[in-house]
Amino acid sequence: MSATALAGAGALALVGAVVLVGCSGSDASAKNLTVSGAYIPQPVSADMAAGFLTISNPGSSQDELTSVTSDDGDITMHETNGGAMEEVSRLTVPAHGQLVFKSGANHLMFDKLKRKPEQGQTITVELHFAQSDPVVVKMPVKSATYVPKTGH
Repeated sequence: MSATALAGAGALALVGAVVLVGCSGSDASAKNLTVSGAYIPQPVSADMAAGFLTISNPGSSQDELTSVTSDDGDITMHETNGGAMEEVSRLTVPAHGQLVFKSGANHLMFDKLKRKPEQGQTITVELHFAQSDPVVVKMPVKSATYVPKTGH
């Protein structure tokens, strides 16, 4: 084989290796996160509300919810432990599991809202993850006493 042919074969092998490494580094299952049961109870305050939802991860590796954003206001993530609410910067979405936001536990806090959410309206949020692509969720505003069938 000539030096030119060997160089060409080597370059082709290198390109193939780079493509394979690029594929092996991404967990396709991490991109399968789904969101269900999203809602916001109609708040009594004009500028603050809570939000609830479930993020499901059928994949074989965990991910982390790192932030939630919205054009309608500021959003922070909270845990409730022993009756005390605490803001957190990350929450784990377990492999083959769910991250559940429900009353009295993990929840979203909407602050500095541009308008008071009214029943029948929706608030659009974007969930940001450590590994997966962002997920846009339309959260319907339900009655203040709404309790979903899932209990959260």
